[in-house]
Amino acid sequence: MKKSTYSRILLIFSILMLTLALSGCTTPAEGKLKAGFIYVGPIGDYGWTNAHDVGRLFVEDKYDWLATEYLETVGEDIASVKEAADTLITVKGCDVIFTTSFGFMDGTIEAAAEHPDTLFFHCSGYKRAANVGTYFADLYQMYYLNGMMAGYLSNTTKAGYVGAFPIPEVIRHINAFTLGMKATNNDSTVEVTWINSWYDPTAATSAANALIGKGIDILAFTEDSPAVMQAAEANDEVYAFSHYSPMQDYAPQSTISGQLVHWEIMYDEILSKVHDGTYNSTNLANVDYLWFLKEGAVELGGDFDVPINPIFVPELQSITVDSTTAYNFIMNRHDQMEAETFFPFTGPIYAQNGTLMFASGVQATIADLFTYMDWFVDGVIGSP
Repeated sequence: MKKSTYSRILLIFSILMLTLALSGCTTPAEGKLKAGFIYVGPIGDYGWTNAHDVGRLFVEDKYDWLATEYLETVGEDIASVKEAADTLITVKGCDVIFTTSFGFMDGTIEAAAEHPDTLFFHCSGYKRAANVGTYFADLYQMYYLNGMMAGYLSNTTKAGYVGAFPIPEVIRHINAFTLGMKATNNDSTVEVTWINSWYDPTAATSAANALIGKGIDILAFTEDSPAVMQAAEANDEVYAFSHYSPMQDYAPQSTISGQLVHWEIMYDEILSKVHDGTYNSTNLANVDYLWFLKEGAVELGGDFDVPINPIFVPELQSITVDSTTAYNFIMNRHDQMEAETFFPFTGPIYAQNGTLMFASGVQATIADLFTYMDWFVDGVIGSP
């Protein structure tokens, strides 16, 4: 072969490899696409982090072109997020980074600026960049349905909520739960106790017991362990709704229902598009996933495929609501939300102080719910 011909072939091959690299596509010759996950809690928390890790394992098992790494119990300060990202990229060789907590948002943006060739996806945030997309599966529809059940099943009309942090996500879920409860029993109240931690079983147990001591017989929560469920199970005629992961086995007599998430379908969607070149490090600024019941990202229940614990179904079926039963009414609301014909945050909705926040028939916008919701609806006891 002539030297000039060999040089041309080498040049063409080099251009091809450069084009593939810029497209974000991974070929068999280059090895597997590697995704790194940064977790705020331990993978054994059996809540938020556990649910994300189930999603990670799902996609890793599904695709032979994919490998994954993770770091758990990472602090939400900027320095910790940047350090974790740097480790996953420079030491572990990750091409894509998923940062899986709202508090990781600013650290994600800064880490992405330092690693412009790496793709980042931040869960539950709203800041994006050329190489940073966002994604979230929201549960407020499930919390509303849980609240409806609470309104029918509470003997005291008093529920309690153990909250992690007063951020819009948690406030939105508390408000949805309260609206659902008041929709079925207008005298209902929901008392909130903040523990200022995503994962603290001891604090969650203490908060749950304190609420039970006030005569509360229904509990909901945002904390990444089954501690609240176990506190309910330890008390007669106290019931609870599980959170993010299936927790019914921890409290089989007390679990009414709960909220479940399917992160695996989001990770499948995102990583498939990274692999085929649809997403790269220059075109993520407008990539924002926000999935609900309609997309199959969330599910009602304390266990998969069990929307309501069977031991509570007969009581709900015995309650008459207009021309149907409470059970049917709840499940009809579920189907209406899945079809997007019923929206929980539709006015009239009043704040704690009596201010009309949404007039009759007015639906809250995504910005209202995800950015500006720093207030509680009427019926909540406590401060956001």
